[in-house]
Amino acid sequence: MRPQSTQYEKLRGVLSEADEPLTAREILSLLEEHEEFESAHRVATVLGRWAEEGDVEVLQGSPYRYRLNT
Repeated sequence: MRPQSTQYEKLRGVLSEADEPLTAREILSLLEEHEEFESAHRVATVLGRWAEEGDVEVLQGSPYRYRLNT
C-alpha cells in the first residue's frame, strides 16, 4: 500500500530541488507548510514507505539521508 501521494509530492518537491541528499530534519525545515508533518520522524516514515516502492533512495548513515531515484 502506497502512502498518501499528497504528502509524498510535498517531500518530492523538496528533494527535487536539493543538490545533495537530505536528512528528514533538513527536509522538514525546508517545507514551506509542514503542519501535516509534525516531526522529522513522520517525514522519514513517508519517505521510507516510498523507498520500498523504489521511488526514493535511503542512504545508510547516522542520520539517514534521502534522495530521489531517477
